[in-house]
Amino acid sequence: MKCMRCGKTAYKSVTSEAIELGFGLLVIRNIPCYKCEECDEIFYTGDVVQRIEKIIDEAKQLMQEIRVINFEGAA
Repeated sequence: MKCMRCGKTAYKSVTSEAIELGFGLLVIRNIPCYKCEECDEIFYTGDVVQRIEKIIDEAKQLMQEIRVINFEGAA
């Protein structure tokens, strides 16, 4: 896959995201992604974005102040 930002090669990797939900912080770990070897830009496939959105929606219902979710075990 080519980086949409700089055009260099992006390789498969995993990352973590911290998402501020207004009433608390959600951390999702081990999210599959593509990462550019040159500029470190991170890209998600469409199915990963859909799973992240589902995780966020479910977390909003159960949310306390801080929550850490492992991508592989969720959704």
